[in-house]
Amino acid sequence: MADNDNGVSGLGWFLAGLGVGALVGVLYAPKSGKETRDDLVASAMDAKEKAAVLAQQGRERAAQYAEQGKQQFGEYVDRGKEYYDRGRTQWSQYVEKGKGLVQEHQSKVAAAIDAGKDAYIHATHDNPST
Repeated sequence: MADNDNGVSGLGWFLAGLGVGALVGVLYAPKSGKETRDDLVASAMDAKEKAAVLAQQGRERAAQYAEQGKQQFGEYVDRGKEYYDRGRTQWSQYVEKGKGLVQEHQSKVAAAIDAGKDAYIHATHDNPST
């Protein structure tokens, strides 16, 4: 982030210095008007080229940052999928364990009911007066 601020600030100072330098050069140059105009045009073209180079560098940095962002986003998505899959697996294990417990208790309750029926039948057959 600090690199971005320095680049933008540096460009501003560069352009300000270029303007001041061009003005001082025009005022104190012992050249003819045509030579001065040619020098100004050359300076302007040089500044344009330097600005184009700085702009290209800015685009390249932006592309790098965008690529880094895409990679980090991909990593976060992959990590999220991993957590989801792990949670789903654990949930499935808990459901299966719960089903097993329910079946076990159903078997015990059914056995208890059958034992109770058998005990009732034996009690009523063994003791007809009750």
